[in-house]
Amino acid sequence: MNHSIQSADRATHLKIVIVALVAGAVLTTFGTSRRPSTDFVQTAHVIKAGQPTMVSSSEPSLVR
Repeated sequence: MNHSIQSADRATHLKIVIVALVAGAVLTTFGTSRRPSTDFVQTAHVIKAGQPTMVSSSEPSLVR
């Protein structure tokens, strides 16, 4: 058994990658299953532009 990742052989690295992939798949499956099953219909809200506005100032803007 290797107690250091630096001195680990190829098989140990492969085991670590497999465990990480399985853990990621389990978390993805769990997160997807916990999502509400109702379908939400999203509608686009249209925002119409109003009248043009001119903004002017005689003072310079202060940038910090």
